[in-house]
Amino acid sequence: MNKIGILHYSAPPIIGGVESVIGHHARLFSAAGHPVRILAGRGTPDMPAVEYAEIPLLDSRHPDVLKIKAGLDRGSVPPGFSDLIRKIKEQLLEHLQWCDILTAHNVCSLNKNLALTAALMEIAAQRTGPKLVVWHHDLAWTSARYRDELHEGYPWSLLKTAWPGVSRRVVVSQLRRRELASLVGLEESEIQVIPNGIEVGEFLKLGEEALQIIRSLDILQAAPLLLQPVRITRRKNLELSLRSLAFLKQDFPAARLLVTGPLGAHNPANLEYFGELTALRSQLGLEGSVHFMVEESPKTLPDETIADLYRVADGLLLTSQEEGFGIPILEAGLAGLPVFCTDIPSLRELAGETAYSFSPGEDPRKVAKLISTRLKSDGVTLMRQKVRQSYTWEGIFREHLRPLLQSLQ
Repeated sequence: MNKIGILHYSAPPIIGGVESVIGHHARLFSAAGHPVRILAGRGTPDMPAVEYAEIPLLDSRHPDVLKIKAGLDRGSVPPGFSDLIRKIKEQLLEHLQWCDILTAHNVCSLNKNLALTAALMEIAAQRTGPKLVVWHHDLAWTSARYRDELHEGYPWSLLKTAWPGVSRRVVVSQLRRRELASLVGLEESEIQVIPNGIEVGEFLKLGEEALQIIRSLDILQAAPLLLQPVRITRRKNLELSLRSLAFLKQDFPAARLLVTGPLGAHNPANLEYFGELTALRSQLGLEGSVHFMVEESPKTLPDETIADLYRVADGLLLTSQEEGFGIPILEAGLAGLPVFCTDIPSLRELAGETAYSFSPGEDPRKVAKLISTRLKSDGVTLMRQKVRQSYTWEGIFREHLRPLLQSLQ
């Protein structure tokens, strides 16, 4: 496994967008088995299995760095600039001997610590250190807020130069790719886009049991995810759900259905019914698309886990033939989910005109069309699916970070 160094001015728990990103990168690289060392001037990250090397002169707020920066901002190179470069270079080299790969975040494109920028450029030009990946979140030369601090010539020119000795150039968006290519005179194809991500479980405050379900079933790849929090009994009419999902997948190939309840407790015939449902699932080719939680765990899911699943779902589906009440309708209302349910008295009483309703004996093609039409027109749902599929940190690692490391072998 490659030993990976991650370089920035500061590290978690310092609050900042880049600090958050390098924290997630460190966690993901480490979880994949890579030894990781964060190199920063400030911060004390508390991350199991991740080393931290504090090098004070890397900090953009170090007094010596700020003193030099004041002169640079006025357009002059202070006498102590070369000495500061030498000190930073010496301290960096001590740690870079350990690294196989170094990812340097923003230090090659911002003027927060130009002595660090110059030291790293000199190391890269020597081509004797680790493979260098320069990671551009921001570009000083394309931003109006830095314009008064930038001047022609060295060292400011380092921020708009395609350095020698760089293994990969990474930006966080297509916008940054276009800007960087124009700034340093490269083809866009020479620059890789790796977006930032979001930690779904952390953001949504999901419990461990829900997270285990999400991981084991790869639920975040569903688009859409329909939730059916009911027991498995005939009156729930689950065969309509399965048949409707089969047609829905014609418009949404990644559609999934999650049935959270156990078998009904008071009728032995429910076991036979469940066998019919699993046979129908197989017949319809839905083995990877319809998930019965009774198959995943012998125990009934607690209310807090069900609530967590509402937070990642895209819609509530209820196909019951008869109900005395309909608590899931209320839960979906609080969770902000669209409700697709049968037009029976109890559910009509609760949902009224707010639900997308259909007969318990409806043609599953029409149920699928009802769901498809609603979800295709809802920007909130489509954005939720986009985030789940393309912008979770686990997805970022799988689709971008791991291939990047493999390309550096």
